[in-house]
Amino acid sequence: MSLPEIILKHIQEMPESFQAEILDFVEYLESKVKRGGNIDREEMEWSELSLSSAMRGIEEEASPYSLNDLKERFA
Repeated sequence: MSLPEIILKHIQEMPESFQAEILDFVEYLESKVKRGGNIDREEMEWSELSLSSAMRGIEEEASPYSLNDLKERFA
């Protein structure tokens, strides 16, 4: 069975509301291809810079939580 046939089989088994979401996603992917494929290099570099800036120094920060805060309690 080919990949398109497998995808079609899965889609046909889903509720119509999910099929509509799948169509939206497929149309989004088509628009990306028409714009030139994947994210361009400059956009990727800005994304990496943004993430590295946001996470800078986080390893050295003291945690506001203790081990007791992480334990689940049932009453």
